[in-house]
Amino acid sequence: MPGTNLTRDEARERASVVDPSSVKYTVALDLTGGESTFGSTTTATFSATEGAETWLDLIAPAVHEVVLNGATLDPAEVYDGARVRLAGLAAENEVKVVADAAYMHTGEGLHRFVDPVDDEVYLYSQFEVPDARRVYACFEQPDLKAEVTFVVDAPSHWEVVSNSPGKRGRTNNGKRRWTFEPTPKLSTYVTAIVAGPYHVERSEHVGKEKTIPLALYCRKSLAEHLDADELFDVTSRGFAFFEDVFGLAYPFAKYDQLFVPEFNAGAMENAGAVTHHEDYVFRSRVTDAAYERRAETILHEMAHMWFGDLVTMRWWDDLWLNESFATWASVLSLTEATRWTDGWTTFAVTEKLWALRQDQLPSTHPISADIRDLEDVEVNFDGITYAKGASVLKQLVAWVGRDEFLAGVRAYFAEHAWGNTSLTDLFGHLEQTSGRDLSAWNEQWLRTAGVNTLQPVVTVDSAGAYTSVVIEQSAAPEHPTIRSHRAAIGLYDYDDDGALVRRERIELDIDGPRTEVAELRGVTQPDLLLVNDDDLTFAKVRLDDRSLATVVRSIGALDPLPRALCWTAATDMLRDAEMSASSFVELVLGGIEGETSMGVVQHVLASARAAIELYAWPANRTVLSSRWAAALRQLAGSAEAGSDHQLAFTRAWVAAAASDEHVAEIAALLDGDEELLPGLVVDTDLRWTLLQRLVVLGAAGEDAVDAELERDSTATGQRHAALARAAVPTYAAKAAAWQAVVESDELPNALLTATVRGFAHPEQRELVRPYVQPYLDAVPRLWAERTSESAQAIIVGLFPRLLADAATAATVREWLAGAELPDAARRLVVEGLADLDRALRAQERDRQAG
Repeated sequence: MPGTNLTRDEARERASVVDPSSVKYTVALDLTGGESTFGSTTTATFSATEGAETWLDLIAPAVHEVVLNGATLDPAEVYDGARVRLAGLAAENEVKVVADAAYMHTGEGLHRFVDPVDDEVYLYSQFEVPDARRVYACFEQPDLKAEVTFVVDAPSHWEVVSNSPGKRGRTNNGKRRWTFEPTPKLSTYVTAIVAGPYHVERSEHVGKEKTIPLALYCRKSLAEHLDADELFDVTSRGFAFFEDVFGLAYPFAKYDQLFVPEFNAGAMENAGAVTHHEDYVFRSRVTDAAYERRAETILHEMAHMWFGDLVTMRWWDDLWLNESFATWASVLSLTEATRWTDGWTTFAVTEKLWALRQDQLPSTHPISADIRDLEDVEVNFDGITYAKGASVLKQLVAWVGRDEFLAGVRAYFAEHAWGNTSLTDLFGHLEQTSGRDLSAWNEQWLRTAGVNTLQPVVTVDSAGAYTSVVIEQSAAPEHPTIRSHRAAIGLYDYDDDGALVRRERIELDIDGPRTEVAELRGVTQPDLLLVNDDDLTFAKVRLDDRSLATVVRSIGALDPLPRALCWTAATDMLRDAEMSASSFVELVLGGIEGETSMGVVQHVLASARAAIELYAWPANRTVLSSRWAAALRQLAGSAEAGSDHQLAFTRAWVAAAASDEHVAEIAALLDGDEELLPGLVVDTDLRWTLLQRLVVLGAAGEDAVDAELERDSTATGQRHAALARAAVPTYAAKAAAWQAVVESDELPNALLTATVRGFAHPEQRELVRPYVQPYLDAVPRLWAERTSESAQAIIVGLFPRLLADAATAATVREWLAGAELPDAARRLVVEGLADLDRALRAQERDRQAG
């Protein structure tokens, strides 16, 4: 929408006019009316430079009244669709804005959802980055924090939740008024309203200084699946851990967690009212990896209560201060306070690989990024901001010491509570508590982009002892920074039982292009020399020839974390065309059965599938796919009945299956054959997985999809059905999906995303090839006309990655050369092109490997 952007310079100018300590809002919402709009009345008070001019942000279909300091203004003159202009300010100001705000169906603003099970309406807000203005008039920038008082009229049978405790009034003509206590000083993006006939479970946690009321909410039709005891247990463990290590009591009055429908992200850290994607209420069997991911998400959002909500970045340049810290803190607490003690192992194979990919794209950026405007930040929730930043913080902790690091964090919270900060504020405290000058570290790690590669170069004498071990450090030419790394080197040998056991660990600083490890001179060469053992630094790691041979032969003989680091190194070598797709698949098949971490199992299986689909030489794909599917079928059959491994291998097999024999077995599982894979429970979601694969292969059609939807006529069932319909292997089905996603904006976000996911499959490359040019032609229009979330979902999701060939790459490259696009939209297409180029290099490597 024109005019909805906000630049950093504009935000600074407004903050110089409006006193940040003075802002208060009273927001009255009427949720008892129609299906498309709701009443919104905002009364804002603030101090300002007398005689100056500023504006309130608001996106609403109608503004009925604007009153500034008692003077009624003409909405047609002061409101342009995005801003309410306020001229001639007094020293103390009161402005009232009466508007009709719009319910959204994109997961932004105030999202409205109707449950197909019982036709009940559920609402929830999602305001990050700039969407509080879709609900109430406000200063939509993080450094103008405000005290907010919500007053909400809602149907009498609804629950209404906000950041602060609320009191429900009496029922009057089927309506009820909820009045909430004023919030502490909060940035607008972490304020929240959630409303509807939600099911609720309550508990409490006895905290450091007070008892914290806890609540869990979900739709009534999901209540039977809400595992409240497990969720409350993780929550209480998180509070005990964070209050201890942060040295500061939980800063808000209560802690609600709301599992909401059609959510775009995993969760959102609204102060005291965290929203989670309701897929975290597991209605079917999932592996323990899903429970681990959910626990990490719960702890991530909880960490934000201190780092993000209590103390907030001044501008979005320091988004990493929020997200990197919360990611680091969540994995730390997961590992030390819950049953998932191998959390850093999962991190090494999931988040870290995400960061490595992002840091090698043309769009990579420093952790502390240059965010010029809102459009920049909306595409910056990426692997740099979350995972690389968390890896770097982990290294910083290792360098300065954990106690010193946490002492600096505690001092930071104490000084800046309820305020706004920048990078220098945190690092000032860390320098004081650690006694280290962090300026050089800051410049190397936070102000520069790109990733280093650490490669051991060894020489050995005739007796098998090292005469030299040098760690060579390199960087890509476009990002040439050579950094200082605090890292460990592990020496692993086979024991009598065939396990690879660490004989010795050396921790050192790696600095400059060459670092000699003098401690290893004269030491007997191990079977595996592992650089960055214990995962202390963020770098690409390579193995010497002997170590690589050991990993290929015996990766399953390692303990979980070093094994994860080797999986990460191998996956990165695959992506860098240093290991062929065929070799990578064989590595996976040789080691995956013994992998104990389910998060690692599932991620490695997905990486192997991507290797076949994208990185294998096209002439090798059919044989490699058949080999992969056959091996997975065998693994599924030999896994313990009813185990997580059986479920993971089955899902991976179904995704790869293509032969007539396998199609028949999938159909048999769907028809209830319990002898095929004893112990496997074919429940609701697994049934959809089986059916969707049959649809992709042309072995089932829309009639079967309709029949399955009748069995599962839920919101999740509708998403599964939308994906399946888009996956039908006909030109007509692709045209219908394209029309629904690109040419129409009527689909709600969840169905849009599902349709996008169903559009392209490896077996259907030729069906989607005609859409390459229409996709490119649509990108500018999509970015201009859709909301940020919807535009990104379509532009990223429909990019022709599966058409990883030279012709497609050339078409995209030529189009980019002549396209006029905003930088944020261009970034999305450039990233897709980089994936194509990487795939082409990997395919050539696979061809050369034979």
